[in-house]
Amino acid sequence: MKKIINPFSQLSSILAVAVLLLGTTACHDKLNAPLENKEYTEETDYSVSANMISPLVGAYAELYKRGWEDFAVISVRGDDVNAGGLGDQQPYSDADRFRYDNTFWMFNQMWSNFYSSIFKLNSAIEQINRYRDAGANAALANQYVAEVTVMRAWYLLNLARTFGGIFVPETADNTELFATPLRPYDEVMQIIAEQLDQTLAVLPNMHPRSRSDIKGGVTKYTALALKAVALLEKKDYSGVAAATSQIIASGFFSLEQDFYELFKLTKGKLNPENVFEFQYSDYGTPSGDENQFAANSFVGPQKGDGTGFLPENTLIGGGWGFYEPSMKFIKFMLDRGERIRLKTAVLFTNRGLDSLKKVYPGITVPEWMTDHTGLDGRSGDRILNFQRAVFSSGKHYIPSKQIVSGRTSYNSGRNQVIIRYAEILLMHAEALTRGASSSAMTADAAVNALRTRAGLGSLSGVTAEQVMDEKFAELAMEWGVRFYDMARLEKHGELSYEGRTFTAGLKYIPYPQAQLDMFPILKEK
Repeated sequence: MKKIINPFSQLSSILAVAVLLLGTTACHDKLNAPLENKEYTEETDYSVSANMISPLVGAYAELYKRGWEDFAVISVRGDDVNAGGLGDQQPYSDADRFRYDNTFWMFNQMWSNFYSSIFKLNSAIEQINRYRDAGANAALANQYVAEVTVMRAWYLLNLARTFGGIFVPETADNTELFATPLRPYDEVMQIIAEQLDQTLAVLPNMHPRSRSDIKGGVTKYTALALKAVALLEKKDYSGVAAATSQIIASGFFSLEQDFYELFKLTKGKLNPENVFEFQYSDYGTPSGDENQFAANSFVGPQKGDGTGFLPENTLIGGGWGFYEPSMKFIKFMLDRGERIRLKTAVLFTNRGLDSLKKVYPGITVPEWMTDHTGLDGRSGDRILNFQRAVFSSGKHYIPSKQIVSGRTSYNSGRNQVIIRYAEILLMHAEALTRGASSSAMTADAAVNALRTRAGLGSLSGVTAEQVMDEKFAELAMEWGVRFYDMARLEKHGELSYEGRTFTAGLKYIPYPQAQLDMFPILKEK
């Protein structure tokens, strides 16, 4: 019987790297539900091939186990969203205004969270390879390694887009960081694209929701989507068009025609539009185990005595009020004649509407912009005035009546969508309007599919500028897409709004001071 001892050592607590070997017990028990991360015993019998799925399941559990601060740091700097909170976390509010304090705990925590996860995923890859070496199914092992590689690419992409040049560890030995060179931003994007290319031949060729082993898991098209994002950052528009064309031509993905319900519980989970999606669940039971996206409370409106979130199901709790759609976004949407996407994306308060009129005198506020949530009053909830913000994100809200009776958490049971087919269409359209070519779909067709769903008229001869406007309208408040687009295109004026001033030197958050103290190479950047 072949046994291998865990060889990994611990790094400083500053990195918060818990290099535990990943696995689960009874791996097939809840594969269609969110996955729990368990610790391997110190000795693992790699001759038991049936257990090879354990490190893969552990890797998914690690991916879904995101801290709320991860979403906060990644998503708050665009002109689509403001950091609510009234200074409760002043450095967070400052970051929204491009004033960075590199001693701020959120910056260091996000860095630590992501590198901790990368080392765990590298460990999972090594574990899978050991099962293969001990005689497990090689083709299945290759698929599992590819899945973990795609997950790791998501971490690297977000670390680089946040901090610029980063480390790209290749093993589970966390001391490797002390000898790893700092990779420049463009090089990281190229590494991501190349690593994802190597996964395509062995990943499942299907929609993620069609997987029977791990529902919603990584497929070939998850890898292509992340590759397209990385190449977009490099302005490799031909590469973007090639990657998005494969996704479009597959025929596996389609737009959900009810934009509002796409972000809700009933239709939103494992929707045909979702390309990459983190799985969470309350298991459909009124109590007991549940797995929730950590940022659910962070983005929601506060609930108080006669203030804030007023759910139809009065037992449902509120949020923290730290994530607020910007008035600039609301004005932009009104000027375009948007109703479906605006009412879906924003939860209004009367105080917010009054503020909007003061900031934009003469603005016309339609009758449907009220503190009642949902299109056409279908949700049954209201958002009364609350302290920390004047608006909330409707894309991170589900009606209280959709939540399983007995559960009380804001957004209980809701998945977190990372990349939608809508974003694929818009990346495709942008690439074509910037000189790339494709036979999969025209830029006009891609943009007009989204405009039709939004109840808007069609365009002809779409320009790159129109594509970016469409992307603003469609993807606001979704994982920082707007900020990264404007920073990439050097649209500094767009990000300089409501008293902010953005310059090229503010694209990246500075390295956390704790990491500068540990890794002198970061000071040389």
